[in-house]
Amino acid sequence: MKAPAKALTIAGSDTSGGAGLQADIKTFQEYGVYGMTAITVLVAQDPKNNWAHDVYPLSLEALEAQIDTVLGGIGVDAMKTGMLGTVEIISLVARKLDEYAVKNVVIDPVMICKGTDEVLHPEAAVAISQMLAPKATVITPNVFEASQLSGVRIQSVETMKEAAVKIHALGPKYVLIKGGSKLGTDKAIDILYDGKDFTVFETPKINTTYTHGAGCTYAASITAGLAQGLAVPEAVGKAKNFVTQAIQHGFPINSYVGPTYHAAHRLAEA
Repeated sequence: MKAPAKALTIAGSDTSGGAGLQADIKTFQEYGVYGMTAITVLVAQDPKNNWAHDVYPLSLEALEAQIDTVLGGIGVDAMKTGMLGTVEIISLVARKLDEYAVKNVVIDPVMICKGTDEVLHPEAAVAISQMLAPKATVITPNVFEASQLSGVRIQSVETMKEAAVKIHALGPKYVLIKGGSKLGTDKAIDILYDGKDFTVFETPKINTTYTHGAGCTYAASITAGLAQGLAVPEAVGKAKNFVTQAIQHGFPINSYVGPTYHAAHRLAEA
């Protein structure tokens, strides 16, 4: 048997299992990619306080040891980042990307936990734009994150394109802005920009609130595609289909939240 492609996620751990590195690992597995992790923070949810999110960072030493284990001791075909949380963590990750000359880097600039409406650390947006965006093969902000990175108030496809141009100027090879359900259209529209051309990916909007982990899943799917040798546009197109099916089959796990279902593409194939 041929060894599978390998991918790393440097991300937060979502105790409820729908987002973060749990979503990443599930996605990698569905793609047939061998997944590995470096945990940045632990995120727990409080069932006694309306499912409030509590974030517990790990030490920089613990994170560095995990990254060295994978990048120094094993190697990867692609990797992604998720919730990094602090400037110090972002700086460490940027340094490690240089140290190990990592290729196929997907930066998912996570700035809030779903269910909250404030940036975890406002200075992190600046650090991501300065330290990580220039190293990205693809950066995958949603509308809120793209607005933070670009300074553009996104309300339409045209303003998505405006924001993509500004974010591309930060240095990534490709910018994918995930419009999702935020544009007030009947379609879920995403924009991919390579510095010259725009590619629009759209699917019918799905009327559901069971979308926990959708952004993580989308970025992880792109990462898995790159690990398997797909070109960026092809990886994004396949990922769009994967996450759409996952959202279509989302389900509630309690009265507060419902995740996407990572095995949904297999149900569709069956």
